[in-house]
Amino acid sequence: MSEKRTDGELLRAAADGDRRAFEELYRRYAPWLTARLRGRCADAGVVDDVVQETFLAIWRGKARYREDGDVAGWLWRIGSRRLIDALRGDGARGRLRQTLARLRHRDEASAEERVLAGVEHGDLAGALVRLSPELRAVLQATVIDGLTTREAAVLLGIPPGTVKTRAMRARKQLREALA
Repeated sequence: MSEKRTDGELLRAAADGDRRAFEELYRRYAPWLTARLRGRCADAGVVDDVVQETFLAIWRGKARYREDGDVAGWLWRIGSRRLIDALRGDGARGRLRQTLARLRHRDEASAEERVLAGVEHGDLAGALVRLSPELRAVLQATVIDGLTTREAAVLLGIPPGTVKTRAMRARKQLREALA
């Protein structure tokens, strides 16, 4: 019976060409990454391509884990940035607007939306719920997902200045609500 390897061990082995380690890493994280990216993009084909590109970057050694954080978070950063790159292609704004429109009109909230709504630290949950959807979307992209202003702008289909303004308004409203 073999001992289960840690994510860090699997990543190092996969980057060194160990196919079994790579396959195990893929089995552990591909379904999670796919589900998370589908919360950002309704186009399953684009999401599947992004997941494949994310893991290919690991296999080819282009993405190196520096063991300074959570493996899932590291994979999310790679995948979310690759999703943004994919959406920047031809017609990206149109596809992005369609995706965002579908997300706004669906009945089921994404995991991130549920986290934002369910934060239980004092009055923060209520303050977050009272923010407009536009302000919550900016907070979600920049705070939860850790995207830069420019990346959030591409994802949300708005200018970078608008991202900054909305982030500033959201922080101000949260400060006032929690004061």
